[in-house]
Amino acid sequence: MTQPAPFDLDAIGAGLPVAAARGRLEAAVRTGALVVTAPPGTGKTTFVPPLAALSTPGRVVVVQPRRVAVRAAARRLAHLAGEAGRGAVGFTVRGESTSSAVTRVEFVTPGILLRRLLADASLDGVGAVVLDEVHERSLDGDLLLGMLTEARQLRDDLVLAAMSATLDADAVAALIGAGSPAPVVDVPSPLHALTLTYAPYDGDRMDRRGVTSGFRRHVARLAVDAQRTTAADALVFVPSARDVDEVVREVRGLSPALDVLPLHGQLSPREQDAATAGRSNAADPARIVISTALAESSLTVPGVRAVIDTGLSREPRRDAGRGVAGLITTSASRASAEQRAGRAAREAPGIAVRAYSETDFARMPADVSPAIRSADLTDAALLLAAWGTPRGEGLPLLTMPPAQAMDAAIGALETLGLVDASGRTTPLGARVAGMPAGAREARALLAAADEGVEPRDAADVVAALSGGHRDAGADLARLLRELGGGRSPAAARWRADAKRLSGIAGARRGGRAPGTDAPVAPASAAPGIVTALARPEWIARRVASGSREYLLASGTRAALPEESSLRHSEWLAVWEAQRAPGLAGGETGSVIRLAAPLTESDALRLGHALRRRERTAVLDGGRVRVREESRLGAIVLSATPVAATRADTAPALAAHVRAAGIGALTWSRGAEALRARLGLLHRTLGAPWPDVSDDALLATLDDWLLPALGSAGGSLAGIDLAGALRGLLPWPEASRLDALAPERLAVPSGAEVRIDYPEPDDPAAGPVVAVKLQEAFGLSETPRLVDGRVPVVFHLLSPARRPLAVTADLAGFWNGAYGDVRKEMRGRYPKHPWPEDPWTAPATAKTNRALRG
Repeated sequence: MTQPAPFDLDAIGAGLPVAAARGRLEAAVRTGALVVTAPPGTGKTTFVPPLAALSTPGRVVVVQPRRVAVRAAARRLAHLAGEAGRGAVGFTVRGESTSSAVTRVEFVTPGILLRRLLADASLDGVGAVVLDEVHERSLDGDLLLGMLTEARQLRDDLVLAAMSATLDADAVAALIGAGSPAPVVDVPSPLHALTLTYAPYDGDRMDRRGVTSGFRRHVARLAVDAQRTTAADALVFVPSARDVDEVVREVRGLSPALDVLPLHGQLSPREQDAATAGRSNAADPARIVISTALAESSLTVPGVRAVIDTGLSREPRRDAGRGVAGLITTSASRASAEQRAGRAAREAPGIAVRAYSETDFARMPADVSPAIRSADLTDAALLLAAWGTPRGEGLPLLTMPPAQAMDAAIGALETLGLVDASGRTTPLGARVAGMPAGAREARALLAAADEGVEPRDAADVVAALSGGHRDAGADLARLLRELGGGRSPAAARWRADAKRLSGIAGARRGGRAPGTDAPVAPASAAPGIVTALARPEWIARRVASGSREYLLASGTRAALPEESSLRHSEWLAVWEAQRAPGLAGGETGSVIRLAAPLTESDALRLGHALRRRERTAVLDGGRVRVREESRLGAIVLSATPVAATRADTAPALAAHVRAAGIGALTWSRGAEALRARLGLLHRTLGAPWPDVSDDALLATLDDWLLPALGSAGGSLAGIDLAGALRGLLPWPEASRLDALAPERLAVPSGAEVRIDYPEPDDPAAGPVVAVKLQEAFGLSETPRLVDGRVPVVFHLLSPARRPLAVTADLAGFWNGAYGDVRKEMRGRYPKHPWPEDPWTAPATAKTNRALRG
């Protein structure tokens, strides 16, 4: 039987604004689902979990978005719980846990709980789950919200609480409520006086390389000035870990006496705890904490009275065109800026300095964009498949994943052998989904043994790939050497991760049958082999000798950094590539950030799922030429010219027209005339008469042109375009084509004159008849086409067939302008009739002499 939770809520909640809402919170917990909205610093993360533990049996699992926040929150609650709560509060992050059988409140990261759900959807032994910082709209956070909502259908006694500083409370309440919206408990927090100022930098905050060094120096000066003004601790928000380290260096150079502390996810737990713990006593030197966005809402840095905000953040982005993804530095949201500023006035009056202008603030997006809209969805797609909701279909989510990004993720998982054609997990995929690593890294860790890679070597590589480590020259092998001999926090973290992963790799060597061990691969080959196992579609080959540009099997081109030691490698296994317009990305626009050399034999073996043979037919010099190609994805391994067949010509001709446009076709006069007539009918009557504009014909090429290509003889000139267009005619309306838009018009002289119809892409023009003026004598009413809807424009010509008048009002012309034309023309063309009365004169194309004879 579960022991009573050893928490004194009165003591824990002393001085916390959230404690004033205790009654409302307890009532909401009894309903089974609740939403708590409270600004940072109100104590919701400290107070709500023990309250839930007192109200529900079983363990309370609290999800924090980052490891540093997990440890800080657990440490804070354990301190407030005192001796009575010793052991009752614990935490679990990847590679570290302080939880035990007596733990009643456990803080975890999203990845931990996601994999527990996959192993046990009912969460046996858990009485409540508290999702904190839901407003951040992280990918794992959104998935957890949906999966836990479904889990409550299995466990109606499971309490689910969603907490946030700022979020669309009504949408979340509607999602997690069982048939009706969950109650929303709003906890206001009166701020102390906050002085807000803008101090924009006289220059660019960012360039193509990221945050500019000048802007970093500007931020450092603002931090030092703000700290001196307040004589208290200051908190500085910058976008990335690199920016943190650079601004720390700048501040220390400006004021060596200050205690300047970095805070980001790549630091050791000891360094992170030092930044979040606050000063132990007032005699300690003042502190300036330089942090990424993790201090924005998910944890509180005590003692802060000044905040300096760069207005920038790091967000996931997927470039669908190039197939690359990663974190980019971009503008923060206005909601984030407000939260950052509010950090200065949680405990006492404070100041917030925005290192940008009020105009910049107004241009910021209102809220954080959900990561599910822009991130690489490969890991998410595998989790969804393992949960039994491939592509997220049927799962209650705040935002559904974009179809194109999900298609790309499913395709990647199929290549890795983790899902089948229906999107369901394979046996390997089910194992990988439960492992404490990303889908690609876990798959590589398991499969490496089949390639003869020792578990420790594979673990070293995977730890470097998954840990976000970088080398300036993108050389993974050199990075591994530096990490192996380094004493930095990053190296220590890598060694710990590698040790943990080595144990997993040794225990799960891929399930090979005895006696099927591959020859042991040398350690030097491990980086390339393991990386290629993780990203086979990013196996790459150099485009030309001496070039730093590579073609990836996915079809993307990317360039190595200019001084990379990898430039002489013919083949690479690429792990990370990012969009980088300008010099860094060469002409490709993308730069390789981490890769390892690969032998050609390894590249072909590891990329076997991408191997294929293709016939490529192109129009060259007016003829269809065909090559039979052996490919590794988009990489052409060999090409042999072969004779074109009838099956080759039609696709090649169609591809050429798609690329070059409709103008590439050889239009006969009859085909042009038919197209123009159809264009007028579509413009005047609409459907079912077909749209024959350039764009419409290109969009429907398969419908009208492809059937005519088989008899074209491999040449564009041989296509019967008039016949192809007639295939678009609607029936039975087509029988009226000649009546509605005839090819020729009878004039009073007895002649039939061709009607010139306007181009289909010229909606303002009308049909034209060009005829000698004398042939139209007596024609009083302007002819109209398309059942009288469209007047014919007459170009009345001289005997030399030069234009004399343009009119769509013949009666008006005869009664008016004709007199002036007669005066001017009768002397110039005396052999032709110019009667005073054009109404009664016989229409003719003859001269006066011919008429008399």
